[in-house]
Amino acid sequence: MSYGNPFAGLRPALELIIREGRVLPATGQAVEDLMRPDHAEVIDGLRMDDKELDAILETPNRNAYVQLTQLHRIERHPLRYFLDGSARTFFLGDVVEGDRRSPVNVSQVGAAAVFRHDNGQMRIAGARHRIYLMMDRKSISFSDRIEQLIIAAGPGYAFCDLNEHDGETEVTSPGKEPRSKAAHKAHHLMSRLEEELGRELTRNEGEWLVLDGSLGKDLYRWKEIKNYFGLTKSFSRDPKFSLPGERGRKLRVNLYSLLTGLPNAARTCAFATRGGKMVMWYVRIREQKHLDYPLMGVVKVEYPNLALEPVSSETIDEISRAIIAERQAAPHGRDTRWHAHIYAIYLAEQAVKNGFISTEVLKAGLKWPMEKASATGSMDIA
Repeated sequence: MSYGNPFAGLRPALELIIREGRVLPATGQAVEDLMRPDHAEVIDGLRMDDKELDAILETPNRNAYVQLTQLHRIERHPLRYFLDGSARTFFLGDVVEGDRRSPVNVSQVGAAAVFRHDNGQMRIAGARHRIYLMMDRKSISFSDRIEQLIIAAGPGYAFCDLNEHDGETEVTSPGKEPRSKAAHKAHHLMSRLEEELGRELTRNEGEWLVLDGSLGKDLYRWKEIKNYFGLTKSFSRDPKFSLPGERGRKLRVNLYSLLTGLPNAARTCAFATRGGKMVMWYVRIREQKHLDYPLMGVVKVEYPNLALEPVSSETIDEISRAIIAERQAAPHGRDTRWHAHIYAIYLAEQAVKNGFISTEVLKAGLKWPMEKASATGSMDIA
């Protein structure tokens, strides 16, 4: 049975690469490039300008910990939309032109949002998927022609310069080798796709949007968006905190000490970060006694605060109570971060990945040399 090659839009660009340069293919045709170290944790550390947090930016609470009860949707249902993204990056090989060389990577990048009805049923509210051909622009003289061919392929395809400055990949990628930047660059592109989708969601008054991961480094890009916050499962271990102590003294603790003392179904006080433009706090959604170490079962909440005013403790409590109520269903064994998963976020993640083309199809659809592929861009799958 014959199906259209989902990567047919890349064929003209790849054929140009073969004509103009010498291709050194990856063994096995396509190899997935994974990120090292953990991207989410590195991004969280990068986006936190403050390594020592000593200002509590909420009112009236001044306690280090606040015990809470679940806020079930039957009582009140504020968390409605959940947005997540994913990216998969594959190394196809190197193209050599004279004494210059560039890796050739293909990334599948996607974002999806799910909506929950009052009866608990979930539906996909929106999804975006894009395929990127990634190369080092300056290393290949005909890269502009490659980009034009990718643009002509349609809106589902895009070109990415691995060495283009974006303010994050330069720090998160482990070295200067362009190939090492590909997976990290793909996750930066994923965050832009998440923002694009998040802006298009139509929400009623009081319906909150939950973003998976740390908020973007530029909060002002989201300034028109209301009622949203970021939820981070993997976060930086570096920050230090000053907690209220006896007789007005400050008690300085690290993250491990802070979270070791955090009871189940409780939150920490809310700290100011990024000059007060954001407040952050931690919520324990699972008991420590069932987990391996204190940082498990905890999520970090990031809440935009462009007004630079203390945030109502009531608002922080309501968000935290609603998050705790999400803990009951978890993909145990399906993800190493199961202990900190919000189930609706997990569903959004699956919605993204279900829209990806499988590794087997990718390897079959992207082979060197392209002359061996069908001229129509189709392929036979048994």
